[in-house]
Amino acid sequence: MSLSGLGDSPAAQPPALFPAPEPGDPAPGTSASGTSRRRRGSTQPGPAQTEDAGRQLVFFGAEAAEPAVADLAGLLAGPGEVVRMGGTARLSVQVDAAWRVHVLVAELASRGLSASWEATEGERHAVRTSYTRVLKPLAAAWLHGRAKRPPATFHLTGRRLRLWLAAAGTPEPPGGFLLGLGPDDAECWEPIGVALAAAGLAGTLVSPGEGGPAYRITGRRRLGRLAELVGGAPPAAPADTWPTSP
Repeated sequence: MSLSGLGDSPAAQPPALFPAPEPGDPAPGTSASGTSRRRRGSTQPGPAQTEDAGRQLVFFGAEAAEPAVADLAGLLAGPGEVVRMGGTARLSVQVDAAWRVHVLVAELASRGLSASWEATEGERHAVRTSYTRVLKPLAAAWLHGRAKRPPATFHLTGRRLRLWLAAAGTPEPPGGFLLGLGPDDAECWEPIGVALAAAGLAGTLVSPGEGGPAYRITGRRRLGRLAELVGGAPPAAPADTWPTSP
């Protein structure tokens, strides 16, 4: 199936579930203001937070700031990929369920980015943005040659975690949550784990042979913190796929 813009025709719509929002026109300066907000709300990676510091992290939750292009680093923490072409870049991610397509298209639209999708093997779907200069800073920060690496200052906010979870988060009974990683991004896994620990979400790395690669988040306190940081479930997400506060 060739890629086409959402809404071009009924055949080009995301998999039947809920109507996908139409991408809106970005307000002038959206990316610049989003970057500014990120810098003001940033926390540096480091050792696991104390209990008091952990309580403060709710202020960096998904509902504490406006959507910004910098939030898309959350997709790159997971299985997302970014590629450059000239002075532009494109972000893409493969997902395993139709509802994820709807959520990600809406999240990208809220940041002024239109997206297209196509079905891939194994009942999966690839979501892609267009090539745009807006994503050039993200690509510059994450790409070393063609290899994806998190920048030294990488940290996780609620909005970044929300995007990661929407793309590759899976509940794991009886009481856990898996955050999927890029299977070809082994050199990213350790620094991503450090960023999780710094956000009060220290997880266990699950190897590809054990159902990963992914980080497993367990424990009542950590799962409650994850739920607080990512906010309420998107309308398209089935109720049992999103973390809830205990």
